[in-house]
Amino acid sequence: MTSGRADGEPMTESKKNSIEWGRQAVRIEARAVAALEARIGASFAAAVDILLNCRGRVIVTGMGKSGIIARKISSTLTSTGVAAYFLHPAEGVHGDIGAVLKDDAVIAVSKSGSTEELLRILPVFKRRNCPIIAITGNPDSPLARQSDAVLDVAVEEEACPHDLVPSSSTTAQMAMGDALAIALLQQRGFSAGDFAELHPAGSLGARLLLRVDDVMRTGRDMATVREDTPLARTILEITSKRLGATCVLNGEGALAGIVTDGDLRRLLEKGGDIRGLTAKDIMTAGPKCIRTGLLAAAALHAMESHSVNQLIVLDESGRPAGMVHIHDLLKAGVA
Repeated sequence: MTSGRADGEPMTESKKNSIEWGRQAVRIEARAVAALEARIGASFAAAVDILLNCRGRVIVTGMGKSGIIARKISSTLTSTGVAAYFLHPAEGVHGDIGAVLKDDAVIAVSKSGSTEELLRILPVFKRRNCPIIAITGNPDSPLARQSDAVLDVAVEEEACPHDLVPSSSTTAQMAMGDALAIALLQQRGFSAGDFAELHPAGSLGARLLLRVDDVMRTGRDMATVREDTPLARTILEITSKRLGATCVLNGEGALAGIVTDGDLRRLLEKGGDIRGLTAKDIMTAGPKCIRTGLLAAAALHAMESHSVNQLIVLDESGRPAGMVHIHDLLKAGVA
């Protein structure tokens, strides 16, 4: 927990006031969001059904600060597989409304529900039979009266001491938009795997799409020795392949064990004559392994669970197909 001080500076009255004002703003906005829960009912379910049955795109529109929230709602829907886009009301009345098609659905965001620019494009939505979902702080507003589903996001007060700057109201709008998006993705059965396909460059995409086959070292990049390989040659293999370990194979090419940096350190700590030792003499039998085809994230979990930095990857027949190191997972963005 932080002490509330920065760089050892004394806690002046001004700093105390800043802290209290910040905490008060958070309390006010938290109350505004908490109040939404009781309002999520039949109208909310109707809004979800509208989006679920939409055969076109979802148009999200709003002006000013509400427009910024509308952009966020559009982005959230898009990232969860819904074809959504933001339409600026002012640009809409100057031609952009032409992008609206008859199979589209509309989410209109407005605190007052009487934003002039927004009301001017509603007739176009109505003529094209686009169902309208209103996210508004005024359920009796012109916007609400022309909408098919109304989501009430009214707040008792803004966090602004003058009750002017949109703060609690925009927070409530965003929370309701998130609730709508989450309920919709649940109804659609949208999975983490679906999300990953839309975010292949992100860390979640790496964790859910990459498999050990994609990151493991194979062929000449894989460290392997035979059971009868002399210790010096075993050390050279570990060092040259930079995996911190080497597989030990028996005469039939099956996995017999593993020799790691740790095995070598423990051997040296014991002392004694090591010149005649082979890989079999110092290997660890029954090493930690993972099967091909599994997610790279599963390899990371296994490494963390067993406190190891590398795993041997076995093919369907149980033979070593490759090796994966923690650094490979880090480079791929899995860890």
